[in-house]
Amino acid sequence: MASAMARGGYVTTPSDADPYIYQTGFGNRFASEAVPGALPLGQNAPQKCAFDLYSEQLNGSSFVVLPRSGIQHVWMYRMRPSVAHGPLVPADDINPAIQASFLATNPAMELVPDQLAWDPFTLPSDGEKKDFVQGIRTVCGQGDPSLRQGLAVHMYTANRSMDRRAFCNNDGDFLIMPQQGRLQIQTELGWLMVRPGEIVVIQAGIRFRVLLPDVDSGKEKAARGYIQEVFGAHYELPELGPMGSNGMALPQDFESPVAAFDIDEGSQWEVVYKLMGKLFSSEQDHSPFDVVAWRGNLVPYKYATEKFINVANVEHDQADPTVYSVLTVRSTVPGVPLTDLLVFTPKWIPTSNTFRPPYYHRNMSSEVMGLLYGTYGGSAHSLEPGGLSYEASYMPHGETYETWVSATTRELKPERVCENTVAFMFHITVPLLVTKATVGEAQPAPESQRAAYKPHFLERLSDVNTALTKAGAQSIAYEKK
Repeated sequence: MASAMARGGYVTTPSDADPYIYQTGFGNRFASEAVPGALPLGQNAPQKCAFDLYSEQLNGSSFVVLPRSGIQHVWMYRMRPSVAHGPLVPADDINPAIQASFLATNPAMELVPDQLAWDPFTLPSDGEKKDFVQGIRTVCGQGDPSLRQGLAVHMYTANRSMDRRAFCNNDGDFLIMPQQGRLQIQTELGWLMVRPGEIVVIQAGIRFRVLLPDVDSGKEKAARGYIQEVFGAHYELPELGPMGSNGMALPQDFESPVAAFDIDEGSQWEVVYKLMGKLFSSEQDHSPFDVVAWRGNLVPYKYATEKFINVANVEHDQADPTVYSVLTVRSTVPGVPLTDLLVFTPKWIPTSNTFRPPYYHRNMSSEVMGLLYGTYGGSAHSLEPGGLSYEASYMPHGETYETWVSATTRELKPERVCENTVAFMFHITVPLLVTKATVGEAQPAPESQRAAYKPHFLERLSDVNTALTKAGAQSIAYEKK
């Protein structure tokens, strides 16, 4: 009898586009060590750690959480503890475009009850060097991080890698989606390479920096993408219900880094913290990325949207768009999400007698939509990669009149949609406030499009009156003015 035994957990294989390896799974309690023996066995904080490392815990939830699955934390074993830094000083001059308080009392905010759309957000010019932290620009949001409730939507544009600067967002978790240019992200727990079409989540309290490999190599002039930030909550996989165990985003397709550390003694590093939307800076004479080993479940992760398993069905009627949900965040109302991340990826639609484009609708939710690549048309403002659209809570919206005409008159047959395209939507169950600075750059729905919709019912009054007369009802007398 022959036998074999694994000597380590599964990790992914590096590629030319992504040189890193990852542990797989969503919500796992991972363990990783860059030096064998660095992780303590049987306890988290021994009297003396291996190699004289310092033990340090980062909590992403309160100590008492019910149920237990809600506890998120990570133990790190590092060369110096995080407290080894200089004094914190205000640093709002690094980026004055960040907002965090989405309350009516904030004069920088505006309530917009209508639709808005933005052309691709402008990239920094060659003479205007901006790194990821400097290039974050707040678009809209709801709530306030001081209450641990709400969220924010930002854009980022950058044309310079972060050198010896790290960023730590103490307000909430960042969900980042590159639209142009890869992001090479160094975190305290290891490296990730994130390309357009992938998403990455970096939790509050984790220090990271963003390098721009495609900009540095001359392949791109600048990088651009989208951010959704949630305060006081974490992203989760949506429940599947009767859909079963093998639909939507599979846990096995999420990838987290392995431990990696730098030795950079005597160099000047800056760590920028964001707290309630304000920036603070501190300096230290060593790299903040000195974690040799770690274990826990408060770990950054990425996901490739092409792996999403579509279950859309318009054979009889359309399903709600939440069938495209990759991640969700709980609200304070039991059973109701604060926000869902929906992705629209290539799929077959077996259309029969169904109106295939999104039907005209008015939702309790606010909708913020963007395009990572490809084409996604049909709305009054054609969405372009790097652009954004916004529909306010309960306000009516839908496709153009031309799209309606095409959808109601064309031959119905199975078709492939979203080919070479990835679009997304933040489906947010609360009203949003928009920054006044971005409202001034938005394109409202054109009046010509609003006036385009024709009341074809009135052109069929003879048929209507025939039906009414047959039913014994009074006919309609109407003369066009």
